[in-house]
Amino acid sequence: MTAASPLKLKAMFGDYPNTAALKSGAVASPRLQFDFADVKLAQTAFKAVVRGEYDVAELAIVTYLQALAHGKPVTLLPAVVMAGPPHPCLAYNTTRGRLGPRDLAGKRIGIRAHSVTTVTWVRGILANDHGVDLDSIQWVAFEDPHVPECVEPANVSRAPAGKTLVGMLRAGELDAGVVSPSDQKDGLLAPVIEEPMAALARWRERYGVRPLNHVVVLHRDLARAQPWVAAEVLGLLQQSAARVPDMPGADCIQSGIEALRQTLDLIIHYAFQQRLIPRRFAVDELFSM
Repeated sequence: MTAASPLKLKAMFGDYPNTAALKSGAVASPRLQFDFADVKLAQTAFKAVVRGEYDVAELAIVTYLQALAHGKPVTLLPAVVMAGPPHPCLAYNTTRGRLGPRDLAGKRIGIRAHSVTTVTWVRGILANDHGVDLDSIQWVAFEDPHVPECVEPANVSRAPAGKTLVGMLRAGELDAGVVSPSDQKDGLLAPVIEEPMAALARWRERYGVRPLNHVVVLHRDLARAQPWVAAEVLGLLQQSAARVPDMPGADCIQSGIEALRQTLDLIIHYAFQQRLIPRRFAVDELFSM
């Protein structure tokens, strides 16, 4: 490689304020050239990421943990590109009466997929902070896992074809569902966890974590053959994020192993507790080449 011929990387990132400068070329490196896939919703490309079809890409952290467990050709960079608070996301239909965490035994809860990171956070919070028996709940999933080797437990069923999670929740066909806060704006749906942002603040203080969802991975072959690429990509992501310091949730868009250690340790614990991964990884294992 010479200065005139940068290394070209096949890349996949969603459209976020903190990745905009990188995707537009406003933040660039003379050593790297990115060929960005035309993907608006990153999760639609996660199966391809797991298969190793990209050199550098965004990936949900729980999907990465499962990919690591099953020997997929990706390795983690210590960077977060997307994060959101989990506490407001578990919602119920207010027309059917108040539903709290301790009312969930035997209920049907809709989820996009069993291994979705927000779902993993929500289940971990229910089990560890509210004493909910996760095995007592019937989980209704709308998608398959991104890592095909992963087997869903017996209390996960597939939603009927043609149905949507929000539609079933609004129609009373589900008791609760993990949805976006934007789906709750009209008041028909409301958070199961009361005063969710106050609960989030207490949770962050108790565990010393900031919730994270999507991280960054390199193809393992690239990481081994060109070890300088990891630091170069990380630096570009940091520069791109620095362009929008006031974006909502900016304090969760972190980088560096030590900055992420406690949060990664907790999501590993939740994933192992929920039998999403076969053993509890050490945080440093996540970055092995």
